[in-house]
Amino acid sequence: MTDSAGRPVLFLDVDGPLIPFGATALQHVREPSTSRVGNESTSDSNPLLARLDPGHGPRLAALPCDLVWATTWTADANEYVAPRLGLPELPVVDWPESSEDEERDVRAGLHWKTRPLLDWAGGRPFVWVDDEITDRDRAWTAARCGERALLHRVDPRTGLTDADFALLDGWLRGV
Repeated sequence: MTDSAGRPVLFLDVDGPLIPFGATALQHVREPSTSRVGNESTSDSNPLLARLDPGHGPRLAALPCDLVWATTWTADANEYVAPRLGLPELPVVDWPESSEDEERDVRAGLHWKTRPLLDWAGGRPFVWVDDEITDRDRAWTAARCGERALLHRVDPRTGLTDADFALLDGWLRGV
């Protein structure tokens, strides 16, 4: 992915959007197996990884944006998630220690990721895909970014769907 100042950023959470938690997802969990990633053999010892849909990787890569991990998996997303989706190594948001402003925001109902993601975007248009986004996050972000930001909440029971991909693609192409 290029880091072009003109391209929008898509901040991507893992748990919920890529690893769904609903009954349908649980029905499709496969047994842990050993697979090859590059020249290295890896074990699917984390049963959550079996819920990843490998079809999401090409769909994410085809979006007109720069993908960035915005997850508590941090750099582990590049080691364990990206190869299973066929994605290259992506930039990762390094979560800062909480400041007094951030702690006050959280007490007021703002998600702890919201302020750091706006800072990371640095004025570029962006989409944030997560399962914990609230109306408070949307209002706070809209007051600072206007229409240059889309906060898209994914249902954690289903993860990303065709409708989510259509919405993301449409918004990104319209920026």
